[in-house]
Amino acid sequence: MSRPPLIARTLPALSKALDRLRARQSSIALVPTMGALHDGHISLVRLARRRADRVVVSIFVNPTQFAPHEDLASYPRTWKTDLAKLTHAGVDLVWNPDASLMYPADFATRVEVAGPAVCGLEDRFRPHFFGGVATVVAKLLTQTRPDFAVFGEKDFQQLKVVTRMARDLDLGVKVVGAPIVRERDGLAMSSRNVYLSAADRATATVLHRVLKDSAARLRAGAAFETTLAAGADIIARAGFALDYLEARHADTLAPAATLGEGPVRLLVAARIGTTRLIDNMKV
Repeated sequence: MSRPPLIARTLPALSKALDRLRARQSSIALVPTMGALHDGHISLVRLARRRADRVVVSIFVNPTQFAPHEDLASYPRTWKTDLAKLTHAGVDLVWNPDASLMYPADFATRVEVAGPAVCGLEDRFRPHFFGGVATVVAKLLTQTRPDFAVFGEKDFQQLKVVTRMARDLDLGVKVVGAPIVRERDGLAMSSRNVYLSAADRATATVLHRVLKDSAARLRAGAAFETTLAAGADIIARAGFALDYLEARHADTLAPAATLGEGPVRLLVAARIGTTRLIDNMKV
């Protein structure tokens, strides 16, 4: 039976636990999460274990990345189940700070982001989001001082933002992207999938199908504009409110119009019922 991980909820406890993990010059990988863990998160832990001697998982529902109309209060919190999964996965330490520790009453410093954070994808619809993400990730990285930090590719723009921030601020951490984990029918795993009604859950697979079909068409030489327009039409007719379906350069997130411009990623965001879903796929 696996031994439960150490749990730290204060900075002194975290520092003490990290000193123990580093006692033999062990390397450390951090997997930042907001809890409500699923198999996608556990795949990040498995990748982290391949990269480092010790694995730290943070569980913190970050209030600064939620707008007032978003689901902070209702965001799923499943501490006991999460801890059981992390125990089974062999995690060494769980960092579970309170919001008042991360953002005390006199908190006055935030990370300002540009570059991939303002490329016209998620930032068009959630302009508050990446500033909140960058600030909390910067704090988590300085608190835990890992050698590696693992983020899922499902939040592809976020991965690019965090990678750029770590580089620009010389944080001394290697940011590692982990492949998307999907349900058997192709739906990208997400903590918010629990919000889907049965009917919406059945419809949600359309996003993956459109990405897959569109990527195949582009590889076969189809025009970008007509391919994306056809995909957007399918998504809308399925009952989604589409925010975007776009082709972007996989490294810079600049708009892409041909495969000759470099590696291309298709990215989509759409709302079905009350749930907003995002997904992406390499072309």
